[in-house]
Amino acid sequence: MSGTTIEPSPPPSPPTSEANPGPALPPPRRRRTSRRVLAVFVLLAVAFVFLLVEGLGSSLDYFDTVDQALAQRQTLGTTTFRLEGTVVPGTIHATAGGSNFDLCQGPHVVHVANTGSPPQLFQAAIPVVVVGHFTSDTSMDFVSNSILVKHSSTYAAEYPNRVKKATGPVC
Repeated sequence: MSGTTIEPSPPPSPPTSEANPGPALPPPRRRRTSRRVLAVFVLLAVAFVFLLVEGLGSSLDYFDTVDQALAQRQTLGTTTFRLEGTVVPGTIHATAGGSNFDLCQGPHVVHVANTGSPPQLFQAAIPVVVVGHFTSDTSMDFVSNSILVKHSSTYAAEYPNRVKKATGPVC
């Protein structure tokens, strides 16, 4: 043998993409998923806020008084809403389909034609809420399918500022 030593050759380096052309790897997916998740959360938040505002907005306007309804009669048209007023004494008349009576607030009077049986506590000179609509946007006639009457003295005792008793002459 000759006096030469053989040094081991270094291991081959891994192939690079330039040295080994092949299919390119897709770029890593980074922000697409997080943007979609963020968009879904934003959409859900907007929907929640919309439902909250609509729900609270409609619950705040429980009924319109006779004065309010007459002032907004053209806007209300024939849409269904709740109307509050005091039953005018001497105007309750039973009909084949229910009863007719007048509701008033101050000098304003609305004629109500109610279908169905009125509640047992229904009588003259008490505040009631009727559910229905005007027959036209210029009419003083209101068609109702429901009458709501205060049902007990406990409610008045618990909420004295909400219930107004008719004192003195009615309307």
